[in-house]
Amino acid sequence: MILASEAVPSELVRRVHVAEPGPDAVQDICKGLGPGPLSLVAVFAAPGGDFAALIAGLSAALDGACIIGCVTAGEIFGGYQDGGIVAIALPASHFETETVLIPDLNALNPDATVRDIIRRRAALTATAPHWQNEFAILLVDGLSRREDAVVAMVMHGLGQVPLFGGSSGDGTRFASTAVAYQGRVMPDVAVLTCVRTICPVKVFSLDNLTPTERRMVVTRADPEARIVHEINAEPAASEYARLLGKDAGQMDTFTFAAHPVVVRFGGHHHVRAIQRVTDDGALVFFSAIDEGMVLTLATSEPMAGHLESQFATLSAQAVPDTIIAFDCILRRIEAEQKQQGGAVSRVLADHNVVGFSTYGEQYSGLHINQTMTGVAIYPPGAVVT
Repeated sequence: MILASEAVPSELVRRVHVAEPGPDAVQDICKGLGPGPLSLVAVFAAPGGDFAALIAGLSAALDGACIIGCVTAGEIFGGYQDGGIVAIALPASHFETETVLIPDLNALNPDATVRDIIRRRAALTATAPHWQNEFAILLVDGLSRREDAVVAMVMHGLGQVPLFGGSSGDGTRFASTAVAYQGRVMPDVAVLTCVRTICPVKVFSLDNLTPTERRMVVTRADPEARIVHEINAEPAASEYARLLGKDAGQMDTFTFAAHPVVVRFGGHHHVRAIQRVTDDGALVFFSAIDEGMVLTLATSEPMAGHLESQFATLSAQAVPDTIIAFDCILRRIEAEQKQQGGAVSRVLADHNVVGFSTYGEQYSGLHINQTMTGVAIYPPGAVVT
């Protein structure tokens, strides 16, 4: 049974879930997160509510904490959730944070942004010189189509600091998203948070996909809009459907989740997930696409078992206090379509996973899809390699 408000007490990562947001949501979140000082509070909320009022209220109530967040395509707290709010707090006793707002994603200023990131990292080192563990969190407007450029840019400032990130969502509507920073809620922005901590950490990315031998070539595309018009010199949607043995007119989000395509670069395969079919039979993708790109159809292994094995690896040397994870909405759709949603939720709950479902993920300088990215945070003194 999901309560209206649930909190998990912890001296490390504080986390609270409000299942049915109402006028007392700010009060419920503050009570659930416990006393400060808090270095960072991240808020992930279902679309449809007054996200701006929520963020403004939390910023006033939690004076001194940096407030970030976004709207979602679903929440994660004790498994998959919908329609609520998840809040995560990093207390100042164990974490120091510096946050950079990246505005107007269509007019990026790489030189100024990279300088700002380097300054913030230097400030963290000066503030907590004896804490050696670092990671970075990136939240990006999930409808901006600028994630590839943003993550490539910020990595120049981060250097070797491991990064994971997620693109804000809007359920399955794909109409409007927003990102929060210090009391404000804005579209077309990204927020980068650098974290330095006494706690050992592991940043990770995982998926349950295996490439097949079935390949196709993008022969006509609009890279800026992430639209593929032709595959193998044929209309894109009909050719993709033919390779699947399906009717192009019957394809939907469930089809794309169950039959992803991947590209190979850097010695690894990365998903290029399909968002939808246009009225003229083109395919709109969640991430970068270009003419000449070779796409490979992939198959998936059962998600719950794969997730359990991956989390078991993360817990092999020490058990994480919390795993903060950003999980692609297509993974959730696939799990539910294959009647594994309950099993996946149980795995997420068993391993203290908290976060949200995304329109895309960022990891190590790349914008990717149909993956889970995140950080495992361990108790101080734990030995992990």
